[in-house]
Amino acid sequence: MARYTGPACRLCRREGIKLFLKGDKCYTDKCPIDRRAYAPGEHGQGRRRKLSEYGLQLREKQKAKRLYGLLEKQFHRYYILASRQKGVTGENLLILLESRLDNVVYRLGYASSRKEARQLVLHGHFAVNGRKVNIPSYRVKPGDVIEVREKSRNSAKFKELAELAADKVVPPWLEQDLEKMGGTVLRLPTREEIDVPVEEHLIVELYSK
Repeated sequence: MARYTGPACRLCRREGIKLFLKGDKCYTDKCPIDRRAYAPGEHGQGRRRKLSEYGLQLREKQKAKRLYGLLEKQFHRYYILASRQKGVTGENLLILLESRLDNVVYRLGYASSRKEARQLVLHGHFAVNGRKVNIPSYRVKPGDVIEVREKSRNSAKFKELAELAADKVVPPWLEQDLEKMGGTVLRLPTREEIDVPVEEHLIVELYSK
């Protein structure tokens, strides 16, 4: 499966905002965007031109893709699906992205970043409703119970993550269960509950051209 394998911090610098792609490092003074708050590359420190309408739309799309760790083809499929649903397309798009299993694992606190959550899911450490699921893009539904699998709970990695999860602020559409190292999807999120710095209407405008 195709995925971005380059430097994660370079993506944050390109967007000019913290995307929290490196987990705990993003909260320390080692975060490159705090030390080099300009775009990467030879001309990164040069005078920035004012972005055109298309440029603004493109940057929002790139930002959303990078936040959720998707490449263009997969992200566009989510847009097509969102456009076919009832309601506001931009909001539908973000709700679909939030419903991915790797994102839910991250939101529940059992990974320090979406990238780490994706890796843990791929390695088969999580179960949905008692069945192992190793597909990061698996769409959760209201009522689904996500748990760390029994054989993974005693590992040093998950003991460490369980301690971190206890301090995690979980969104209201999820319910955390620290005892079972998991949680329940109470319902799908509303736009107000999705705390990502994305202006989704610009993405819709870009794809609608």
